[in-house]
Amino acid sequence: MSEKTLTYEQINDELLGMLERPHPSYFLLLLGFLLALGLFVLSLAIQIDVGIGYSGISHPIGWGVYITNFVFWIGIGHAGTLISAVFYLTRAPWRTAIYRGAEAMTVFAVMTAGLFPLLHTGRPWLAYWLIPYPNQRMLWVNFKSPLVWDVFAVSTYLTVSVLFFMIGLIPDIAIMRDDAILKGKKLKALIFTPLSFFWRGTNHQWLHYMRAYLIYAAIATPLVFSVHSIVSWDFAMATLPGWHTTIFAPYFVAGAIFSGLAMVMTVLIPMRVVFGLEKYITDHVVQSVCRVILFTSIIVGYAYFSEFFIGWYSGDVFERSIFYFRPFGAMKEWTLLGDQSIGFPQVAFFLMVFCNVIAPIPLWRWKIRNNIMAVWIICGLINVGMWFERFNIVGSSLQRDFLPSAWGSYWPTIIEFGITVGSFGFFFTLFTLFSKSLPAMAIMEMKESAHPPMRKETHG
Repeated sequence: MSEKTLTYEQINDELLGMLERPHPSYFLLLLGFLLALGLFVLSLAIQIDVGIGYSGISHPIGWGVYITNFVFWIGIGHAGTLISAVFYLTRAPWRTAIYRGAEAMTVFAVMTAGLFPLLHTGRPWLAYWLIPYPNQRMLWVNFKSPLVWDVFAVSTYLTVSVLFFMIGLIPDIAIMRDDAILKGKKLKALIFTPLSFFWRGTNHQWLHYMRAYLIYAAIATPLVFSVHSIVSWDFAMATLPGWHTTIFAPYFVAGAIFSGLAMVMTVLIPMRVVFGLEKYITDHVVQSVCRVILFTSIIVGYAYFSEFFIGWYSGDVFERSIFYFRPFGAMKEWTLLGDQSIGFPQVAFFLMVFCNVIAPIPLWRWKIRNNIMAVWIICGLINVGMWFERFNIVGSSLQRDFLPSAWGSYWPTIIEFGITVGSFGFFFTLFTLFSKSLPAMAIMEMKESAHPPMRKETHG
């Protein structure tokens, strides 16, 4: 059954029904995410008490898992803006069923990403020092630094994403308000009335609403490409082997869209199964997302190949050595595994290639794209692969600088593991609470694709 066979009443009842009193299993799931969040708090408390040295970060690896997590979560946040803004401007009809959940993921992912630059400083309570404001210490930030560009790019992205998310919610909150009034729930009606900005659905309001939504979509679209390009310049503006290359901006943007769409499917496929949303998140929607995932997988795979080709073709001995080090380890003699045991960069490299290049290949088959469980597993592998891709970029180049005297090794510690797991707990806790607080699907836009209610004809 497609959306066009649904009635307004059915859409209201089924999508508002998702917000009713949850099943006990919901609280069990929420408890699991809260425990992961508790692990984050415990690990952070230990690190603050003992010091940043309790992590695996040391000379010369100044960036480790924390910056890896930062880049990963910023990438996850790109899917919401892509689906909401870019696909809205291109009038892709299949976005309607999934864009609300993707928008929420964007807001929560950017909030999660924002934690890690603060944690990485070792003294997060002094984070306000990074803000350029007149002060008696006569400190001023270095506006030529890509790290400062990050502050402006990410804060702008978060602001626009939150406003875009809130604008899209206005008609649906008005539906929740009217439903609460109809059912005599006065407290809910009192809360939803100001949140809906007293929406009445008049022609005048719809005219301004659609203009505002279109303007925000036009503003948000360049952010999809600019924000992660700026994040990539954190690396590309450095002179380290493996980083100083012009391919990073398109490489990072394609990877962000790739990982973001995979996370959308990772989250929304279980929602489709649990709430019985097959009439809304249809097989056609899943197939459409899989096609975009395949397209970005090809771009990412091409970027992997191009990096190695550029490293070889450049004739630069430092570039060649770093791209040998990533898959095979340190090289004393020309042997397959080098002269040392396997290291974390090698684990990251082969997991990256398998999960991001090889694992999506089955999606070329229609039967695989039509198998919800297979799509969910592949998208989960892509999320794993994209995390290790970020580490492969961050960690390997820092371990092998120009000078052998500055070489080092890096393995994450239990503290970094706890904070990483806790970041997923933070993200999924927010999304789980959202799924029972606000409509996870755009009720009003689902109605636009359904048959409008018609007054029955009467014959005298």
